Amino acid sequence: MGIAIGLLAALLFYIILTSFFTVMTAEVAIITRFSKFLRVADPGLNWKWPFIDSIAGRISLRVNQITLTMETKTKDNVFVSIPISVQNRVCPEKAYDAFYKLSDPTKQIQSYVEQVILGHVPGMTLDEVFASQSGIAAAVKKELDVDMAGFGYEIVNVLVTDIIPDSKVKSAMNDINAAQREQVAANARGEAEKILVVKKAEAEAQSKALQGQGIANERKAIIEGLQSSIEQFQKIVGNASTAEVMQLVLITQYFDTLKSIGDNDKTNTLFLSHSPGSVKEMSSQILESMLTADRAKI
Repeated sequence: MGIAIGLLAALLFYIILTSFFTVMTAEVAIITRFSKFLRVADPGLNWKWPFIDSIAGRISLRVNQITLTMETKTKDNVFVSIPISVQNRVCPEKAYDAFYKLSDPTKQIQSYVEQVILGHVPGMTLDEVFASQSGIAAAVKKELDVDMAGFGYEIVNVLVTDIIPDSKVKSAMNDINAAQREQVAANARGEAEKILVVKKAEAEAQSKALQGQGIANERKAIIEGLQSSIEQFQKIVGNASTAEVMQLVLITQYFDTLKSIGDNDKTNTLFLSHSPGSVKEMSSQILESMLTADRAKI
């Protein structure tokens, strides 16, 4: 008798103990009675009828991230891989739909993502795809928000994390970019060289202009000096003609030049005809040339 009472008490204790159960925070439990949905148990300590009620499953309410990689072709026939992250969670008030309507939520979300990607990317060029990552993500989220809401899922965010073209296409893009940068650098170097050449030419032109002006001033000073010398000589020697005075000045300059050449220790040997007749003939030729040039100006 005592054994039976003990067994009955143990069975009663076991029934009471198994009637209570806990649900973790950010989680709900699906309770069924004879395999038929009964209710959703919230977080905390809960109670169910023993033997007739059971926990069919538990659903996490945390944000879950599904990472997918979509492969497609762009408008300009470039194959690209697009990694996509879909952040989703179950709506607490729609736990029944999330538990019973979808057998594999990941595959279902992947199918919707593929549908959106294949509807957008093939109509865009590769450059447009790179420039529209946020637009593609927004389009995917918009479609998923509508479609997955009926299954009890909320789409928190959709991220297009990268655009990965074929390796050969990527290499060709890098080559094109490098060639364009080299072209810009070549243009810059050409412009710099052009500026240097122009500035050098301007400097040479200015230098030659100043040199010519200096030579002109020098000749002017020589002429003025000769004129002054002739006038002074004529005042002292009244009967001397201009041609005679000019010959005397030229002979003086001739001897001064010889003296200057002789004073330079680096001067090579020069052979000159130095007879009086030669000197006179040379001075006459110089004077005649000067007078001829003067008449030509008139």
